[in-house]
Amino acid sequence: MALASVLIISFTSCKTVDNANNKQKGAVIGATGGALLGAIIGNNAGKGGNGALGAVIGGVVGGGAGVLIGNKMDKQAQQIENEIPGAQVERVDDGIVITFDENSGVYFATDKYNINSASEATLKKLSNVFKEYPDTNILVVGHTDSVGASDYNMTLSKNRAYAVTNYLKGLGLSSGRFTTNWFGENQPMHDNTTADGRAKNRRVNIAILPNEQMIDDAQKQANN
Repeated sequence: MALASVLIISFTSCKTVDNANNKQKGAVIGATGGALLGAIIGNNAGKGGNGALGAVIGGVVGGGAGVLIGNKMDKQAQQIENEIPGAQVERVDDGIVITFDENSGVYFATDKYNINSASEATLKKLSNVFKEYPDTNILVVGHTDSVGASDYNMTLSKNRAYAVTNYLKGLGLSSGRFTTNWFGENQPMHDNTTADGRAKNRRVNIAILPNEQMIDDAQKQANN
């Protein structure tokens, strides 16, 4: 996934619970994944990546099970905010969306996709949180700005997204938890005509979603 020079997990400092508080909303959100999809890839539809996002995101779990899942996700989101103050962390539907940029220490040099030392430190902190919550899946989505040829940016975003995915796997996280996607320059969330906007578009979003085990456990607990 297009991971253009910045790793993104879109969440706003310490606003996770304020933004969503799915402990209370879980029972009434309904079965749509559109909000989470929009938060990950932006509001503009475009082609790119492996096309599997819809199946990965799935629907929202309602009822008592949704409340239980929301409680777990709220706790995990708060922990990420505490560990990585510069990351934007947002609770969306049943998931968590994280946005990384230069302020949170995960970024890429121009035309590069290697994980630098600053990014390593941040990703190690993130992996420790992921290990505490094994019943979640992780979606990594890469993006670039509009500088350069679109085909080149698509490949660059893919390389950067996989750089993040592979680095996290190398820290001991199960490969089965990951889905990787990329969109090149097709999903800008900021103005590409300004230097600041381009920097923010060079990003990677990470979404954390409940896996089947978490959903099954929550449904059983809610029915007891």
